[in-house]
Amino acid sequence: MNLRDRMHQEMIEKKIFDQAKEYGFDYADKALDRNVFPSEKAIENLKFFNENLPEKSNNPSDILEMLHQYGAPATTTQVGGRYFGFVTGGTVPAAMAVKMMADFWDQNSGLYAMSPIVSKLETVVENWLRQIFKLPEKTVAAFVSGTSMAILSGLTAARFKILNRLNWNVNIKGLFNAPKIRVVVGKQAHGSVLRALAILGFGIDNIEMVEVDDQGRMLPDQIPALDETTILILQAGNVCTGSFDDFDEICDMAKKANAWVHIDGAFGLWAAAAKGLKHLTRGIEKADSWSVDAHKTLNTPYDSGILLCKDREALVSALQASGSYLIYGDKRDGMLYTPEMSRRARALELWATLKYLGKEGIDELVYGLYEQSLQFAKELKAEGFKILNEVVFNQVLVACENDEITEKTLARIQASGECWCGGANWNGHPVIRISVCSWATTKADISRSVAAFVETRKSITSK
Repeated sequence: MNLRDRMHQEMIEKKIFDQAKEYGFDYADKALDRNVFPSEKAIENLKFFNENLPEKSNNPSDILEMLHQYGAPATTTQVGGRYFGFVTGGTVPAAMAVKMMADFWDQNSGLYAMSPIVSKLETVVENWLRQIFKLPEKTVAAFVSGTSMAILSGLTAARFKILNRLNWNVNIKGLFNAPKIRVVVGKQAHGSVLRALAILGFGIDNIEMVEVDDQGRMLPDQIPALDETTILILQAGNVCTGSFDDFDEICDMAKKANAWVHIDGAFGLWAAAAKGLKHLTRGIEKADSWSVDAHKTLNTPYDSGILLCKDREALVSALQASGSYLIYGDKRDGMLYTPEMSRRARALELWATLKYLGKEGIDELVYGLYEQSLQFAKELKAEGFKILNEVVFNQVLVACENDEITEKTLARIQASGECWCGGANWNGHPVIRISVCSWATTKADISRSVAAFVETRKSITSK
């Protein structure tokens, strides 16, 4: 049997898909209770993947078995309730099911002509996002891989708009000898912002850094005079403290100067969807572009970044691909709004998540993360740990008696498998960074994790 006939037979018989489903269900059944970080044995067993490229085709059942036996144990259980690292959410079951089904569709979502269903659902989700964040009706959405790409896309649109305003078409003339664009950011800007600025040719040394307060919020009175050549980047959710800039006041300043305002809201922008937290995002509608991740706070499967931009013309002019074979029409062609031409239909899971949760469910999910963060901070503080931030959203910043104990406690917690938290440097000192992001996290998960903190610190200090 030739290769094509063999693969056709595998599609018809469906045995390998049943096998994959069985392994997937087995992983899901154990995810809430298993160790968060892989054991030493699981890491060691990754050696079984060390091999030369096979000469001949292999049995797909054996491939699945190998991944299940040696791959699954070496995963970090990010879909469980005790993973608090890198602001990574869990996965809403309905979205996971839609992803499984949509994988069989395997749609390229660049153009309406490629996939009418994806074009339609992107249109629907775009409208829902405008409603959630209360953004202007002319706002368009781009569905990209993550916030890093969303920021890059938004700033590319800003660069085009400002230079075009100065009679310089960057697409044609490039950046050599182009008019200077000013970039103003807070000193606690996320690394993805700085990376996007570097890629776009602004140069880190040219950025105007603004002083921040002890929570990482930009100080409005420290912002330099702005003008129409300025891109001002604000933050909805500091990656360490969870703090939010004063969008209402700062955006008013920027609008008077005709500056472009971009809000980096990877996980924090979703605060706008919770009645008890929406005060944190007051004034965001005054910005020009916004970047946000659905796979963080909203708990969609991974690979679900979103750029929102109120200037469609600037975004399309900056990113539209050309080619006689490309079929643009009067329906939504997602390729217009992203740097990617070919991309998977990631908006399907986002649509499923939003439809499943609805407004009430989104509110409950987002506000619940805040409540669990408060619980985490309260229980740790009661055990003598230092809480270094105002818990305003889903971030808790923790330290022990001194830097050495803090570092050792973090390292042992990460290796223990009980829970997993990230580390950072805050004001020159190492800290433990807790990000509560998953729907699967329970009060018991938090108390169990606090107990791990206490036991770990005790094992260090007793020596």
